[in-house]
Amino acid sequence: MRLLLDTHALLWALAADTSLSGEAAAAIADGRSEVFASAASAWEIEIKRALGKLEAPPDLVAAVEATGFEPLAIDMDHAVEAGRLPLHHSDPFDRLLVAQARLERLTLVTSDPQVARYEVQTLPAS
Repeated sequence: MRLLLDTHALLWALAADTSLSGEAAAAIADGRSEVFASAASAWEIEIKRALGKLEAPPDLVAAVEATGFEPLAIDMDHAVEAGRLPLHHSDPFDRLLVAQARLERLTLVTSDPQVARYEVQTLPAS
């Protein structure tokens, strides 16, 4: 399975948080799965950390690398796709994650019900 972790799913996975559903935790832990962490999530985490809205590992890049998750950069195609998506969701980070999942043929691990309104494979994160 090829998975892209939504920001909350990434944080839960890094913290080994029991908020992750059994199905999501098993898929992430499965050695056959490719698990991706988007630069969009890193950007969102650092903005929210700076605003005091969340706690995250102090060295996010090292934490992601330690898990073996693959980093997923944001490219022009991702940005164009995100901009062209229907306005089902107003959060630009989530729209970018949806675009990346669609273009890269990834299953988005998320608890966000708005994401289901897009044509994208999802796996419930909680």
